[in-house]
Amino acid sequence: MQQTEHVDVVTSFQLVVQLNSTSWKLDTTLSTRKLRGMSIENDEVIRIFKESGALLEGHFLLRSGLHSAHFFQCAQVCQYMDKVTRLAELMLPMLKDYGATTVVGPAMGGLVIGQEVARQLGLRFIFLEKVDDKLALRRNFTFKPGEKVLIVEDVITRGGRVIEALEECRAHGADPVAVGVIVDRSNGATSFDVPHHSLAQLSFPTYEADKLPPELQGTEAIKPGS
Repeated sequence: MQQTEHVDVVTSFQLVVQLNSTSWKLDTTLSTRKLRGMSIENDEVIRIFKESGALLEGHFLLRSGLHSAHFFQCAQVCQYMDKVTRLAELMLPMLKDYGATTVVGPAMGGLVIGQEVARQLGLRFIFLEKVDDKLALRRNFTFKPGEKVLIVEDVITRGGRVIEALEECRAHGADPVAVGVIVDRSNGATSFDVPHHSLAQLSFPTYEADKLPPELQGTEAIKPGS
């Protein structure tokens, strides 16, 4: 018995969920309906995800506190530097004209892609790390007053960690000018007070802890890390 789930992904691929496996196939109906207005880059990004095995199924507790049956594990992509290099190349046109001098990556998710974006742009790279569950600027990193910075992250759902990064940079005198992310799980619903850009927008159902669907009730939620 097969269960087919149509996932609102801005791409020409449809996720097909089977009892014991997950596969991707090209859905020509979805392609015809959604390829209008979709960039070639987005299609390539989804191919990179597929090749890397980055989409997981199960019961996951997201950084936002929401629950989901699907999880995009960016680390699966970031272990292949040729793919990281290509993702950064696709992100560069979105970020190169903001006049930034530094790229900031929130740890852990923003470390690999943030550093590669900085390398390709020829900019300085620093990172923020968790201290008592809050992002903090450490290791003697500093900003010049008004220094323009880019925030680069792997995945956002509600964008809470990006908001923390924006606030922490401003608290230390920097001027965040834009945000770049690989995957926007909110399908474009999340916004910040600076321009933000994503390589791909995915929309999987998410749930509050007290509103879980039957298939997730009674199962243990895991936090796999992005």
